[in-house]
Amino acid sequence: MSPALARSLAAEFLGTALLVFLAVGAAVGGIKTVGAVGVAFAFGLVLLALAYALGPISGCHINPAVTLGVLLAKGMTATEAVYYWVAQFAGGIAGAALLKLMTSGFGGVTDQTGALGSNNWGTNITGGGAFVLEVLLTFVFVAVILLVTGRSATPGFAGLAIGLTLTAVHLVGIPLDGTSVNPARSLGPALFAGGDSLAHVWLFVLAPLVGAALAVLLVRALTVPLVTEEAARTAEATGVATGDPTGAQLPAGEQPVQVSPEEARHDQRASSR
Repeated sequence: MSPALARSLAAEFLGTALLVFLAVGAAVGGIKTVGAVGVAFAFGLVLLALAYALGPISGCHINPAVTLGVLLAKGMTATEAVYYWVAQFAGGIAGAALLKLMTSGFGGVTDQTGALGSNNWGTNITGGGAFVLEVLLTFVFVAVILLVTGRSATPGFAGLAIGLTLTAVHLVGIPLDGTSVNPARSLGPALFAGGDSLAHVWLFVLAPLVGAALAVLLVRALTVPLVTEEAARTAEATGVATGDPTGAQLPAGEQPVQVSPEEARHDQRASSR
C-alpha cells in the first residue's frame, strides 16, 4: 500500500467517524431540542467542514455510496474502492461506539432517539417506501457530487454545494426514515441499537448503492465526454490520457489538458467531497 493511499484511508476512517459522532450525535443528544431542521444542518455543516479539510487528502467520500459513484465514473480503481469501503464502515462503527459510550454512563446524557440515531421504517413509512426514498435521495446527492467535482465545475465551491445538498436531503428524509444516503452511517448505529434497526439495516445499505449507480447514469447522460474512442486508444498506447476523465464538458473555448491516468484518478478524489 502506497503512503498516499494509507493517508487517504486514515482520512476516510476519521471523516466517517466524525460524521457519525457529530451529525448523528446531534440527533442522539438533541433531536428534542434542535429538531429535524437542526439535525439536517448538523449533517450538512459537518460534511461541509470535512470536505474542505479532508478533500485534498482522500476526496472526503466518507460514504460507500459516494465511493461507488466515483468507482463507476472511473475516478478510482476497484482495489482503492474496496479499501475505502473498509475504512468507511470501520469509521462508522467507531463513531457509533463513541455515541454509545457517551449515552451509557456520563451523567444525564441520554439517547433522545431511542435507537442511537439509527435508520428504520414502519412508523411513518413502509419498507418499500423507505427503499424508494433512499434510492431517490442518494441519487440526488451523488449526482450533485459528481457534477460539481467535474473539471467544468466552478473551482472552490464543491464543498458548499455538497454540504447544502446533504442538508436538503435530510430535511426530506429525517421525518420519514431518519435519512441514510450513507451505508456506513447506517450500519454503525444499527449494530449498537440492535432490534429492528439491525434487522432492517440491509435496506439502508443496499438502497443508497442503487441510488449512486443511477446517479452515474444520469451524469453520463447529462455531460459530454471529451475523451473520444480514438483518444482512449491513443492514451492506452502512449500511457497519457487527454481530455476530461470525469466526463464533464469543459466551458466553451477551454481546451482539455493532458494528464496521466494516475493524476486523473487523484484529481477526481481530491476535488470531491
